[in-house]
Amino acid sequence: MAEMTLPKDVELDQELVARVQRGDSAAFDALVRKYQHRITALIGRYIADWSECQDVAQETFIRAYRALPNFRGDAQFYTWLHRIAVNTAKNHLVAQNRRPPTDDVDAGEAELFDTGTRLRDTDTPEHELLRQEIERTVMRVVEGLPEELRAAITLREVDGLSYEDIAQKMGCPIGTVRSRIFRAREAIDTELRPLLDHDTAKAAKR
Repeated sequence: MAEMTLPKDVELDQELVARVQRGDSAAFDALVRKYQHRITALIGRYIADWSECQDVAQETFIRAYRALPNFRGDAQFYTWLHRIAVNTAKNHLVAQNRRPPTDDVDAGEAELFDTGTRLRDTDTPEHELLRQEIERTVMRVVEGLPEELRAAITLREVDGLSYEDIAQKMGCPIGTVRSRIFRAREAIDTELRPLLDHDTAKAAKR
């Protein structure tokens, strides 16, 4: 019997996970870049506010990083990450005294959801171009932000610091940190919205 070969995408995840477990933090950064869009989109099925989605996505990756030493590969990495994201989103809603939805998106479907919560094929060249354009747009907007906004959003989204740690690092109240991060995200969202709206309009014509 021929040996079953795994899809290259799954093999890559396995290699990156193994590297993280050996102490290679750059490998985890690669996993974050690969799945950040999908995880944020998945969380958007539970939480409508974009800023909240970003926070919950960040918390999801922090929890995943802490749990990775115990990951044994019984499920595919994304299936495992999907479960963490769903649980994190539900816990967030419960903490806010809001009722989580009863219908869950399964891991297979979740890979096809984008930020507009539409089912589509994420592996098309068109979608890959959109992802690249989104990344370029975010980098351009962040680079053009005032220093205090750029520092706050970078410490939050890239370094994964808590609001309390950012406030201490920047020497300002937590309320100021929240305001700076909100304004930075608002600037990013303003630039991303035309891209996403254009993509939504194109998909509607298909």
